Amino acid sequence: MSTERIGEIFQRAGISGCLHVVDVDAPGREVALRADEQMVIASVFKILLVLEFARQAVAGQLDPAERVVVDAADRLGGWGVAGCADDVEVSLRDLAYFAMSVSDNTAADLLLRRVGPDVLPMLAAELDLPRTRIVGGPRQLVETMLADVGARTEADFARIFPTLPPERVRSMRVFDPDHTTSSTAREITRLLGLIWRDEAGPPAACALVRELMARQLFWTRLAAGFPPGVRVAGKTGTLPGLHLEAGVVEYPDGGRYAVAVFARTERLSTRRIDVDLAMGDAARAAVEALRAG
Repeated sequence: MSTERIGEIFQRAGISGCLHVVDVDAPGREVALRADEQMVIASVFKILLVLEFARQAVAGQLDPAERVVVDAADRLGGWGVAGCADDVEVSLRDLAYFAMSVSDNTAADLLLRRVGPDVLPMLAAELDLPRTRIVGGPRQLVETMLADVGARTEADFARIFPTLPPERVRSMRVFDPDHTTSSTAREITRLLGLIWRDEAGPPAACALVRELMARQLFWTRLAAGFPPGVRVAGKTGTLPGLHLEAGVVEYPDGGRYAVAVFARTERLSTRRIDVDLAMGDAARAAVEALRAG
């Protein structure tokens, strides 16, 4: 497929970025637009995190029902247990659910602490993802952002960040693929293909990741691009000026397509419905081209 159509969709929305779409069951069939460009992936890394949790649970290395108390010192702010006012007790399995369904950073941070922060780079290497770089978890990202703007607390950061010029924001390490968690669109679709073909670990572990990705609540990106009856399981990632999602699109006839769309915008915003919808449109255009042969 010519990528002109995708380029037009991106251009209309003021997007630059990357796209990779591949047939899960025939990996040689693909649509690629700058698919090998190293990109910050933000919360998309949670796919790898939950996969490692699922593998350890199936192997009996941890009990998915193990209880974790989330207290004030653990909370990073945001959705799920991250935004609770009081202490919460949940299972490891529910931390994985919150991390995937609402991109809960506190849940992801605690899950990473339990499975081992040094394990994810080894998992990426095992799965032949040489350009997938994992640099800590959500807490490390927050600490880096605070340090880069000279803030001591999250309240300080909330006060300072809006006053920074765009070039100062873009110079922060969280926006530099060489200094934060990053990958390529092609490697992320490879990871998804391995999960959907039960090749990323025991079938039960891969099935759990698929189930949790299907429960993501955010629907304005990839899912918005496809008609009813098409199942979309995905994981978003967001930073100011970065709008990301990776997932698998499954058609009633059995067709399965791994998708990664990483979009950059000039405006340092995290809420851009026009960008989200353009990502879904681009994904659908690529998938339909593959289905048309």
